[in-house]
Amino acid sequence: MTRISIRPLDAPAADVDGLRPVNLRTDLRPLADLIELVFADSMDSSGRSAIREMRYLSHMGYGLKLISRLNDLALGISLGFVYVMDGKLVGNVSVYPAGYPKSMGETWILANVAVHPAYQRRGIAHSLVAASLSMIRRRAGARVILQVNYDNVPAQRLYERHGFIYERAWRIWRRSGFVRSSAVEARGFSVAHLRGDEWAAELALAQAARPNTKGGIGWLKPAHRAEFYTPLWKRLLRLISLSGVERLVIRDEAGREILASCWLESAMSFSNVRGWLFTSPQVDHRPYAEALLDYVVSRHDRSTIHFEHPKDDDVANDLFKHHGFKVRRELWHMRLDL
Repeated sequence: MTRISIRPLDAPAADVDGLRPVNLRTDLRPLADLIELVFADSMDSSGRSAIREMRYLSHMGYGLKLISRLNDLALGISLGFVYVMDGKLVGNVSVYPAGYPKSMGETWILANVAVHPAYQRRGIAHSLVAASLSMIRRRAGARVILQVNYDNVPAQRLYERHGFIYERAWRIWRRSGFVRSSAVEARGFSVAHLRGDEWAAELALAQAARPNTKGGIGWLKPAHRAEFYTPLWKRLLRLISLSGVERLVIRDEAGREILASCWLESAMSFSNVRGWLFTSPQVDHRPYAEALLDYVVSRHDRSTIHFEHPKDDDVANDLFKHHGFKVRRELWHMRLDL
């Protein structure tokens, strides 16, 4: 983590005090400083990478108008709002399209709701969220989703006042590539790869285990056909980018029903693996979750592995601990239906 300063207070005044839309040409650098300051304690590697990208983009000048249409980060920031007080940029909210399938209705993400510590408790965050929701309603959005730290009660109360409901609490687990695995016991279950004609059965399992009303498979992964059926063009794109998703399943004895599934997303250029694990709610899922995690940690013993998993699944969370995973973050997923 780089040294944090209070540079947002030193940013030059660009206009009068109050709420206004983001101006990419003038706001990117003070925004990067503000977001880094407010989220310093919880920022992960992807967040720090986004901060570096914001500072790089701040040098693009008038080229930002074109870049903002092509760059997801710049697009989300450009749709958001800032708050200026005493001539200084002290508040921000970013608004991103979630990219959900059209059949689910237009879904938006509320992110980076940040107010400088010296200017908190003045209603700035309320104004930023209200302006964002008004903009999304004008665009006929169907819902708004967000993530908030599990222990950030003031932020949760803010979102409650605007009508957000709690979907589910999640944990981000991380296992270092330096952790060595113990010998894997034979579990008596066959871990296999998903067949191409099984995507609908896996979708049915996910809809039962991870309904969209409780956050789906995980952040930005709804239990929807688009996440499970992979057309040829998308498979070819993954081959070109040297990335892919390995789908592991455990079937019943007859081989007809999928009892558990695990997705592993990786790229050839990185030694990081991201995983999602879900099991049938109709059976005792401990042996299936255990067999899949045994397989994952033995196969990817030298890689850093991340899993996003519901906080309320005590069985799986106990298994993550057993395999040397550590909790990196705990988050609430919240939703507002418009």
